[in-house]
This record gives sequence, structure tokens and C-alpha cells, in this order.
Amino acid sequence: MAKRAVRSTAKRVVDVISETEVMAQQANGRPSEDDVRVRAYQRYLERGATHGNDVDDWVEAERELKGQS
Repeated sequence: MAKRAVRSTAKRVVDVISETEVMAQQANGRPSEDDVRVRAYQRYLERGATHGNDVDDWVEAERELKGQS
């Protein structure tokens, strides 16, 4: 029973830390990793879902979301 309580508390701490990091990124004008991931995937689909440009898609997605197009 004590192990479950420790795991549950640890998960809540990790969730709070993750949420705090996302809020800090947004406050600094940086897009969240999830936002970049979604935009990079959209770029992949826009290119016809061809492989081999994942890094370029990621970098361009970050630039777009930061407003540096």
C-alpha cells in the first residue's frame, strides 16, 4: 500500500514539474514540444508524407511557431 502512495505522489510531482516547464516555455515565447511535434507532422503531411526530412520539418516548425519564418 505504501508503494502505491509513493508512486502516486511521484507521478503528481512529475506532472506538476512538466506543467511548470510548459508554462515557463510559453512565458518565454517558446512553443511547447507538443506544439512543435504537431506542426512538424503537418509539414510532413504537406510534403506528401515522404521520409527523410524529419529534422528539417522540426526546425522549420520551431521557426514558424516562434514567428521567425
